[in-house]
Amino acid sequence: MTTHTQQAKASGTFSLGGDLPVTRLGFGSMQLTGPGVWGDPADPEEAVRVLRRAVELGVDFIDTADAYGPIVAEQLIKKALHPYADDLVIATKAGFTRSGPGDWRPVGRPEYLRQQAEMSLRHLGLEQIGLFQLHRIDPKVPLAEQIGELKLLQQEGKIRHIGLSEVTVEELEQARETAEIASVQNRYNLADRSSEALLDHSEARGIAFIPWFPLATGELAKPGGPLDALAERHGASPSQLALAWLLRRSPVMLPIPGTSSVAHVEDNIAAAGLSLTDEEFDELTAAV
Repeated sequence: MTTHTQQAKASGTFSLGGDLPVTRLGFGSMQLTGPGVWGDPADPEEAVRVLRRAVELGVDFIDTADAYGPIVAEQLIKKALHPYADDLVIATKAGFTRSGPGDWRPVGRPEYLRQQAEMSLRHLGLEQIGLFQLHRIDPKVPLAEQIGELKLLQQEGKIRHIGLSEVTVEELEQARETAEIASVQNRYNLADRSSEALLDHSEARGIAFIPWFPLATGELAKPGGPLDALAERHGASPSQLALAWLLRRSPVMLPIPGTSSVAHVEDNIAAAGLSLTDEEFDELTAAV
């Protein structure tokens, strides 16, 4: 039986790139920063407690990005968790510049991506980044040049695996002509399944699918809605059901719910032990 301190382990494991095992229910660090993903959080010590509590509960996969803050989230992770446990995998990203709250501009020039990888190694206190993701494809730079630089960093041992974020099936396949791709990270949740084709494509190829904004439930969680009724039946929260549905949806799914509250991180991770019957899964799937 999964102990209370290792609840996340009930979600099972997945091997990134076939050789880097992680617990499937992870943690996303974007909400640890200030408003508009800009600047420091209102309560930096609570952010540290959130990270430590997630790891205490069995999370060993943490997703972040140089653009979160910028650099704030990476530095909080280092403050909270360094020196890292041997099994902790930190995934970060590069490819966005920031000039203010809510402002995101893709930059994929090879020299910029290399600089940011070096900075992330320093800010996180790592010798190698387990998963380094292209945060967005820069339309002004050939994709082969963007992925090619990440492949060079991989060959140099600075990153272990390469991932992509917000891509189409066609873009994924184009990137795979240059390097092995271990993961894709697209917006996906119970209420927004616009990346369904990419999920199916990734599953067929053993590529991890990391859904961002995994807890968006919208109308489904309203009183009397399908999530609300099922949550009452399970004695669970709508967010827990949304995560349980994601975990059940595909074996390559690695949800990374984020929060700035210890209470919420505990609630989210408890979803790992929630089992949906075939009927319940189908009911939620058909709700949208």
